[in-house]
Amino acid sequence: MSAAHLNIADIRREYMLQELDEASAGDDPLIFFKKWFSEAEAAAITEINAMTLATADTGGLPHARIVLLKGLDQDGFVFYTNYDSAKGKELVTNPFACLVFFWKELERQVRIEGVVEKVKEEESDIYFQSRPEGSRIGAWASPQSREITHRNILDINYSKYQQEFSDIEIPRPPHWGGYRVLPNRIEFWQGRASRMHDRIVFTKKEAGKWGRARLAP
Repeated sequence: MSAAHLNIADIRREYMLQELDEASAGDDPLIFFKKWFSEAEAAAITEINAMTLATADTGGLPHARIVLLKGLDQDGFVFYTNYDSAKGKELVTNPFACLVFFWKELERQVRIEGVVEKVKEEESDIYFQSRPEGSRIGAWASPQSREITHRNILDINYSKYQQEFSDIEIPRPPHWGGYRVLPNRIEFWQGRASRMHDRIVFTKKEAGKWGRARLAP
């Protein structure tokens, strides 16, 4: 075994900051997620809304990437992207996804699994117009996930749309908008000493109720 492998295997740290119990988790995981999110915000964690989005293609192969949480309501977790991207195409044929948040400064992780649906067009329109101008032009200029022969293609496309929309409000592209992950399972993980971590999972039941259980680490 190489020295590099030995060094990687030796990387470890103890998790000592906090604990997680059923009383603090409560009965509603969305309310508890908002509490943890607020605590991450108060801890000045950068990119607290960055989350891993995992999808699967028609062959069942998983694909994951980082996206940004841009909305949270009683129905679920919202992010925005190009509908023609790889993840967009995967969600057409397999509308299920997993989200993972990891806030290492608080030694916490949250895993969310559920069905994915597009948000209403009006909701996508409102968010799109809130974005910086450059990001709105970029949504038109980038054929996301497609092969391109050179970086200049993006620059040429960007200049083209920058000129096209120079005197008008930039409209939302029809191929761009939001998705909402409707959670049916949410797990909260709090790091503890000796790898004896706390894991509490909520599972969606009938009539909008949630079941709660503790998992072994």
